Amino acid sequence: MEIVKGSGVIPGDLLAKVNSPADLKKLKEDELEQFCSELRQFIIDIVSVKGGHFGASLGVVELTTALHYVFNTPYDQLVWDVGHQAYGHKIITGRRDVFHSNRIYKGISGFPKRSESEYDTFGVGHSSTSIGGALGMAVASQYKGIKDKHHIAVIGDGSMTAGQAFEALNHAGISNANLLVVLNDNCMSIDPNVGALREYLTDITTSHTYNKAKDMVWDLLGKISKFGPNAQEIASKVENAVKTSLLHQSNLFESLKFRYFGPVDGHDVVRLTKVMADLKDIPGPKLLHVLTKKGKGYKFSEEGNETVWHAPGLFNKDTGEIIKVTPKEPQPPKYQDVFGHTIIELAEKNSKIMGITPAMPTGCSLNLMMKAMPDRAFDVGIAEQHAVTFSAGLATQGLVPFCNIYSSFMQRAYDQVVHDVALQNLKVVFCLDRGGLAGADGPTHHGAFDIAYFRCIPNMIVSAPMNEEELRNLMYTAQLDEIQAPFSIRYPRGNGVMVEWKTPFKKIEIGKGRKLKDGKELAILSLGHPGNLVTQAISKLEEEGISVAHYDLRFAKPLDETLLHEVFSRYKKIITVEDGTIVGGVGSAVLEFMAENNYSAQVKRLGIPDKFIEHGEQPELYEECGFSASLIYQEVLEILKLKQHIKAV
Repeated sequence: MEIVKGSGVIPGDLLAKVNSPADLKKLKEDELEQFCSELRQFIIDIVSVKGGHFGASLGVVELTTALHYVFNTPYDQLVWDVGHQAYGHKIITGRRDVFHSNRIYKGISGFPKRSESEYDTFGVGHSSTSIGGALGMAVASQYKGIKDKHHIAVIGDGSMTAGQAFEALNHAGISNANLLVVLNDNCMSIDPNVGALREYLTDITTSHTYNKAKDMVWDLLGKISKFGPNAQEIASKVENAVKTSLLHQSNLFESLKFRYFGPVDGHDVVRLTKVMADLKDIPGPKLLHVLTKKGKGYKFSEEGNETVWHAPGLFNKDTGEIIKVTPKEPQPPKYQDVFGHTIIELAEKNSKIMGITPAMPTGCSLNLMMKAMPDRAFDVGIAEQHAVTFSAGLATQGLVPFCNIYSSFMQRAYDQVVHDVALQNLKVVFCLDRGGLAGADGPTHHGAFDIAYFRCIPNMIVSAPMNEEELRNLMYTAQLDEIQAPFSIRYPRGNGVMVEWKTPFKKIEIGKGRKLKDGKELAILSLGHPGNLVTQAISKLEEEGISVAHYDLRFAKPLDETLLHEVFSRYKKIITVEDGTIVGGVGSAVLEFMAENNYSAQVKRLGIPDKFIEHGEQPELYEECGFSASLIYQEVLEILKLKQHIKAV
């Protein structure tokens, strides 16, 4: 990866000296607070002009500094959950001078990534994986007889709601592994956290009984390192003190065989270093409960909407004004907003409709329905598996759940889709936001596989709208009483193509595509939003006198066989275009149809190739994957064996 150095941002005096955790350890304890101030300011300076995740990284500046100051990374294994909060980690671990390329095409990743740095011990991007990954590392160290290596998982209270986190805690509690779980409690994921766990953690942090005993506990901890061989005995006293302080308040983590410590102020860097140094001497699974504030240290994020400041885009760091380019002409809406407004419009007419999302109400715009109809829209927390099975339960009672999950997150609930929905042929409408190439979030968030992994499930209807009107009509069709099957509608991140998008609802016949343009020399079959790229390419081809037909399939399953018979009867040269993996995607479905019906044609499939695509802006990634408008245009010329002297689109 070749990255041009130099962001134009000059780091503070202490930060400028730190290119690795080894450099950080050279700082004196009384310099750490100033270092944290400089690190925080550096993140503000860069993100304000380059964009990226913001609030999460500001909130863990002191925690990040303390972890690298106390532990011997990368020998000690530090695993971040999700990775939104890992900007400070990247800067401390040698990537300060290239941090300005964060999330930019060919730049460093916005998430920890093993191939990028030895300090990124585990690749992340989806939530709730850190404890399981770190536990695997800890057990491996046990197996190898390595006793001096520490394994730390940093997980937010939002990520802790997922079943996978509890599965890992349950296993870790009986493992005796050298594992430290740092619970970063800021009451937020992207949106405010929901559920009983949030209330439980709030109870702990506000318990007078607990906090009175806490000081005694930490006094004991502070003495452990001085006891040498008797450290085990002192650790036992600490454990008993914690349990005594909870006589009237049970502790979830203690019940899972973890030694629980905290809560601790996550913005007191000196205190954190002392606590962590003491915890290093306590064997077995431990959990440190750290209280932080998302967006800490930047006035406007602390006082403003924390959801907005999760990833605000570009902003004026001095005034807090989020910079929005106001176009002269009206612009098409985001697909997610079309979903958000349309589900309310449909629900007003159909009392059976319910909305469900796993912790992404703002990202998918279900927050609009949650505000308008709070008894009919549910944020179930970071729990995709539960979201699907909960939706299935609603469907058994005659309700019509619209379960909105990002395409890449839906991968986490695949068994529930198969077992709890499709096998029982329950009417759950899956709205898969971020279908296709998601942009700067990169391979952990690209929705490359949903067409392929849903197409192979019996009973499943698999669709993709080409524009906002089609999205509305597919949502309208899916909720009709006559449709009694699981129904998926996938659409991309970002804006559509229609300024006047709020059109009257029309029923779409299931499995029925449409011919958008007739042609003589070649046919292009597209699915979903990439059909607009095809339209652009064909427009340029027409200017050159090249006649190309365009068919919008609408459905990957069931296929419009009547349409395909027409295509294969008329054309011997065919291109398929989709914003999904070409392995098992709609292009593969077309090839299957051709083989099963004994047609013969030259078929070229365009889509996401059989590899993981890195981060970048969507147009850059369309170009890389070969289905931008200009490359579709060039592909037509190549197939028709025309001289490629014509200017690209």
